[in-house]
Amino acid sequence: MTRSGAWLPAATGVSVAAGLAGALLAPADQLQGELVRLMYVHVPAAWLAFLAFAITFGASAAWLWRRHRGADRVAAASAEVGVFFTGLAIALGSIWGKPTWGVWWTWEPRLVTTALMFFSYLGYLALRRATLDPVTRARRCAVFGVVAFAQVPIVHMSVLWWRTLHQPPTVLQPGDPSIDHSMLAALLLNLAAFTLVFAVLLGERIRLAAAEDAADAAADAAGRALAGDAVSAPKLAGSGV
Repeated sequence: MTRSGAWLPAATGVSVAAGLAGALLAPADQLQGELVRLMYVHVPAAWLAFLAFAITFGASAAWLWRRHRGADRVAAASAEVGVFFTGLAIALGSIWGKPTWGVWWTWEPRLVTTALMFFSYLGYLALRRATLDPVTRARRCAVFGVVAFAQVPIVHMSVLWWRTLHQPPTVLQPGDPSIDHSMLAALLLNLAAFTLVFAVLLGERIRLAAAEDAADAAADAAGRALAGDAVSAPKLAGSGV
């Protein structure tokens, strides 16, 4: 990595360290106690899942409009990172839910809709693996990426639309956020820090995808060996052939 491109990972490391320090210094919750500190990673993970799938939606729509290969790379890379953060949010939620609700998992609307979103985007990644032709793959996945994004607002609004164990929004709500301001400051710091983590992961995955495309193009230009290239026609005696 060049010096000009090293500032983002460095800034990300400093931000994550500051965010985690803020999470440790923030006061414990009156009811949840120290368990509330999981929130400082769980909430950013959920936010970044939404952001990642929004980018996949936008890049997929851009591909359908312009048919630009770079848009397909962005859509795929963002979906991969989004699946990671969705899985992290589900795992941390389960760790929080066991001592709070008494179970690792319960079939309530927020958890169910989040799980459906997680498996839908796993299906998106599986579709990319299963389709060999790059144009066909980009077209199918672009349509998938646009349609699948409908789940994001459903997941976000699930705690308001249905009766649920999951707490309602405490930050993205009308009026003053219903959270202690010192805890809110630590949460926003971690949101910013993990957004930088997302930016680093997304950028590296896009660069890797571009390198893979370049390698495939170079192999095609050089001419790939065919299955029958090593077989020559037999020579018949006396035919001179």
